[in-house]
Amino acid sequence: MHLHITPSTINGTIGVPGSKSHTIRGVICGILADGRSVLKYPLESDDTKAAIGAARALGAEVVQHRDHWEIFGCGGVFTPPGRTIDMLNSGTSLRLFFSAGARQDFPIAFDGDASLRSRKMATLIQTLESLGCRCTSVNGKCPVSICGPVKSGKAVVDGESSQFLSSLLFALPFADGEFELELPSLNEKPYVGITLSWLDFLGIKYEVSSDWLHWHIKGNQKIAPFTRAIPADFSTAAFPLAAGVLAGSELKITNLDFNDCQGDKAVFEHFKNMGADMEFSDILTIRGGRKLRPGLFDLNATPDALPIMAVAAAFAQGETRLVNAPQARIKETDRIAVMAQELTKMGVAVEELPDGLVIHGTGKVKGAQDLDSHGDHRIVMSLAVAALAAEGKSVIRDAECAGVTYPGFFETFSKLGADFTLS
Repeated sequence: MHLHITPSTINGTIGVPGSKSHTIRGVICGILADGRSVLKYPLESDDTKAAIGAARALGAEVVQHRDHWEIFGCGGVFTPPGRTIDMLNSGTSLRLFFSAGARQDFPIAFDGDASLRSRKMATLIQTLESLGCRCTSVNGKCPVSICGPVKSGKAVVDGESSQFLSSLLFALPFADGEFELELPSLNEKPYVGITLSWLDFLGIKYEVSSDWLHWHIKGNQKIAPFTRAIPADFSTAAFPLAAGVLAGSELKITNLDFNDCQGDKAVFEHFKNMGADMEFSDILTIRGGRKLRPGLFDLNATPDALPIMAVAAAFAQGETRLVNAPQARIKETDRIAVMAQELTKMGVAVEELPDGLVIHGTGKVKGAQDLDSHGDHRIVMSLAVAALAAEGKSVIRDAECAGVTYPGFFETFSKLGADFTLS
């Protein structure tokens, strides 16, 4: 599917879909609970579809209603799925459900699409094998399988991706024994914070050092069924934010909770520091028309923001440096390389760093007819926002991948005035 974009002005009022990170964690907590749990206002997208599919394959019943899901959990005692579980394109779902299989005494196999087969699993596998699990993989990547039961002990965890630690934190409290985890370093700490918000909400006990590099976890814990509302997704909200700043007259976002623990709310401060006109209250108001300032931004805690921050930097006047996000190279795509490639097509001077980008903005970006999403939802949405404010028309290939986290992206933006055409 190709997305054709004609530069246009957006304005109006929208609500942002629910958080993908919270929704997937809610699903896995639902299957670990024993009985009926309810997730209010969950995100229904391709990634969360993968989580629901895994939950059902492992023996849970999931009933989807318009504004809530009921999950009838199995207390973490899974049913052999009898087939390889298809995790589609969801790296978060793959990693969280993979470790959850460590408690079971039968093999559980996972696979996904071509992009998921490129995601790193080797070091997570090594950690679980050091705790007694038997795992298989293809060169440390999907297709993968795991067979427990996991055994008490000490293990080293790779902190390159926060998902490796989060996956263990959702698995080990429910296994037999006690566990010590050590990390040499930890990227993306706010995503671990989302995991801990769920564990704390459910009463799971753990001990952790102040730097989150040393963990002590007692097993054999239980969680009761629960009801919890899913907050709006700040990662997703970054796209209407940027569109409002770069191509907007006045845009209002109605449902953002800045008290939530999502790290990507920092993107709003980044835009404010670049000079964006925003008014924070119960409703966030964004007014376009201001020129943006360049800056230096450490994105270690918020690597998913790198594509849209790169777009903002392209419209700023001067040099912007996006740094300390090497893990952005191991997402759905190498987002550092991909954004450098695609923005160059739009006439932007970009330099790659091992851990980020240097963008020499001029305040102007050219439309391009040969843009490519590379099958990455954050890339296509970022390029679409850039094209709204560019000089001349643009076309983005493989635009349908936006549905991974924002199924209504094209329709919502069109209602706001974006000139989007799909073919």
